[in-house]
Amino acid sequence: MRVHLHQCYMTFEEADKVQYYLQSLPGVVRAKVSERTCDATIYYGGTAKQRAKLVRALSGFDYETTEVSVPDHTGRELNHKFEDRMFWHIAGRFVTRLFLPLSIRSIISFVKAVPFVIRGLNSLIHGRIDVHVLDAASVTFAIVRSDFDTAGSVMFLLGIGDIMEEWTHRKSVDDLANAMSLHVDKVWVKTKSGEEVLVGVGEVHRDSRIIVRTGNMIPLDGLVESGDAMVNQASITGEPLSVRKTEGGAVFAGTVVEEGELVVRVTKDAGTGQYDRIVSMIEESEKLRSDTEAKASDLADKLVPVTFGAAVLTYLLTRDINRAYSIMMVDFCCALKLAIPISVLSAMREAQEHQISVKGGKFMENFAKAETIVFDKTGTITRAVPKVRDVVAFNGQDPKEMLRLAACLEEHYPHSIANAVVRCAKEQGLSHEEKHSKVEYIVAHGIASTVDGVKVRIGSWHFIFEDEKAVLKEDEKEKFDSLPDQYSHLYLAIGGVLSAVILIEDPIKDEAKDAIRALHEAGFSRVVMLTGDSGRTAKAVAKLIGVDDFRAEVLPEDKAAFIKQEHEAGRKVVMVGDGVNDLPALSAADVGVAINSGAAIAREIADVTISEDDLKALVTLRRLCNGLNQRTTRNYRFILTFNSGLIVLGMLGLLQPTMTALLHNMSTILIALHSMTNVLPESKN
Repeated sequence: MRVHLHQCYMTFEEADKVQYYLQSLPGVVRAKVSERTCDATIYYGGTAKQRAKLVRALSGFDYETTEVSVPDHTGRELNHKFEDRMFWHIAGRFVTRLFLPLSIRSIISFVKAVPFVIRGLNSLIHGRIDVHVLDAASVTFAIVRSDFDTAGSVMFLLGIGDIMEEWTHRKSVDDLANAMSLHVDKVWVKTKSGEEVLVGVGEVHRDSRIIVRTGNMIPLDGLVESGDAMVNQASITGEPLSVRKTEGGAVFAGTVVEEGELVVRVTKDAGTGQYDRIVSMIEESEKLRSDTEAKASDLADKLVPVTFGAAVLTYLLTRDINRAYSIMMVDFCCALKLAIPISVLSAMREAQEHQISVKGGKFMENFAKAETIVFDKTGTITRAVPKVRDVVAFNGQDPKEMLRLAACLEEHYPHSIANAVVRCAKEQGLSHEEKHSKVEYIVAHGIASTVDGVKVRIGSWHFIFEDEKAVLKEDEKEKFDSLPDQYSHLYLAIGGVLSAVILIEDPIKDEAKDAIRALHEAGFSRVVMLTGDSGRTAKAVAKLIGVDDFRAEVLPEDKAAFIKQEHEAGRKVVMVGDGVNDLPALSAADVGVAINSGAAIAREIADVTISEDDLKALVTLRRLCNGLNQRTTRNYRFILTFNSGLIVLGMLGLLQPTMTALLHNMSTILIALHSMTNVLPESKN
């Protein structure tokens, strides 16, 4: 269905609102809205009933009152800008050729040649023989020979190439930045009375005070009002080392508190400035440069002197300036420096279609080459939504009160098991007001706090009984020993005495066994599970899902040590985890993969983030990375072969300079456009 909106002019924002409104309607496959013509094209189920529903929905649409969720950056304005640039570039060329006399065209060509010459001279001054020198030489030769029409044609084609190169690169970066943009739903806000309230991030405005603790992402820009914390700013600066933040320090949306706690006074609303910083990080960070990209860039620069050498040799042998000039219209630089990075950016964008976020090309390259893949168990092999099966109270405590207290502590440090406790309390209608003092998270162990001056600890057996020296009343030993083994146990101690054990049902993901078999088939020689759980539980899970090896009761440093051993054996390693205790291993691995339902800091440190719903995304990523490697190899071969062919044809005098320039620029544009297409055939464009 094509619909014309009754208005003379449509802004970018209005066009986006209409498009996303249409796409949200049931039965609509896709929709396209043109801000230039105020037309909307809708692809839908096709039945008369569906058509009638669409007409009713359209008639009820209103820019002011209709609520529509629209991304901050849709790419519409970017496309509009480059479409206009391309139109005026082509229109200017045709007007010049059709209506202006040769003398005027010559002056215009001479003026337009000046920037090319300046760029070429600048490269020579800095000791570089690159594509700018080649372009300057080509244009200068034509003007020296008084062939102003050829010079104009060459500059026209170079201009088209430049516009297309910038357009494709900017669009790829824009698509990727949108995919990587920050998504935080809830945030703790400190009210004027000092109470902590969990609210939606959209409800937070400037001058609000938010609380961010260990492992959580800072959702909004602001200034530290109080607190002391180490903040990982890799998403903004690209630097892996954390930075200390104290009172008065500036913090930025998308960064993560590695250790400590901050009270932040918000200075910018949600989304403000975040997109631009992500774009800056993508364009500047060395993370984007895989070895393949670096080699392409180096090779492109090295081949410019080859083109010059071929042109000089041809002239010396034939004394035909046209043949030499034809060769100078060819350069490998543009295609190599454009097609390979575009292939990588496009593959990263395609990964996002499968709910896989990749932070750089080198991680895709490493993922394709990795031989060992290591899994954490809880929240990774097992479901990200474990359930509380029972609360067994000790020391005369009430199970409901113990669950209430556990939820009050656990809600501050979201992890899959912590989420299960909080969810169970909510389902039972147990409200848990803040009664405790400062909450401290001990990595891989548990949470420590005080309630009414009494120590409260919740966490692992090792933390409660070995570190904190909690005791179990003698008359409850038999009850403790009879706790069912099939569940994970979360221990709660009050005043140094065990007060409750929360039994957590942690079911294995349905697809885990099939995913691990598929990973073996995809080329991983070793699939390993590392867990802090008991050896009994770990052995049963390992046998069921078919891993090659497993290690139980490991600490965070043990996971990192295992990855180091794999490196010493000459194997590249992928680590998959979801919690704060996985951070050392995620950092040590060649590719760290986080589950998007896990800790914010795990997603920040990780190089790749996948959906919690399907471990087979790892298989998809492996296929995508292999496909990317194959595409870059084909691009290499095509660029080198095609441009070498143009040089040979130029040397033989079979191609004139303008035709050589046309074929070279067209091939560069076409290979760049092809590199933007999806690698996997089943992916949606």
